[in-house]
Amino acid sequence: MKKVTSGKLKEPVSPREQFRMKVIDAIAKTMDLYGVNYSFGQLYGIMLFEDRPMTQEEMQASMNMSKSNMSYAVRALIDSKMMVKLEEKADRKELYEVETDFFKAFQQFFAAKLQREIDVMRSAIDEVFPSLSEMILELDTSEEERMLCLKDLHKLKHAVRYYEWLQQFVHQLENGQFFQGYTTE
Repeated sequence: MKKVTSGKLKEPVSPREQFRMKVIDAIAKTMDLYGVNYSFGQLYGIMLFEDRPMTQEEMQASMNMSKSNMSYAVRALIDSKMMVKLEEKADRKELYEVETDFFKAFQQFFAAKLQREIDVMRSAIDEVFPSLSEMILELDTSEEERMLCLKDLHKLKHAVRYYEWLQQFVHQLENGQFFQGYTTE
């Protein structure tokens, strides 16, 4: 797994900091598995242990990352619902906080990713479906082409059933139905 960072993290000086760095590295590797840049995972891990809201400047200093890369990392974590921008400010600077509840972070991250997949695929299928159906019904469509269109239509109907099921799954995930009985404290 490639560790893509724009800077070098501070070297841990105490055993506790070394332990934290092991977990931060594991968080970054895990998030990388799900398509989140390794360094963004490091940022999430750092902020998880920092246990307080931080400004972009503080994040930059902790990761030795450029301002533009840090802005991109913050946007990506906000888009994946792993971080939020707070209403309050520190010395007129924006404050950010990461989701520390792993159940909620999982819930929000995967619901957002799956919803994006559903939206992209349903949009394409919904756009193609009527035209494909029309081609099947057109008199000047060859029999071979009609059969291929029917096969494609059958595959798309199967895909629609899957995305309907996936949409129900996302709703259940968003409603927390899979986390009943687990506490966050």
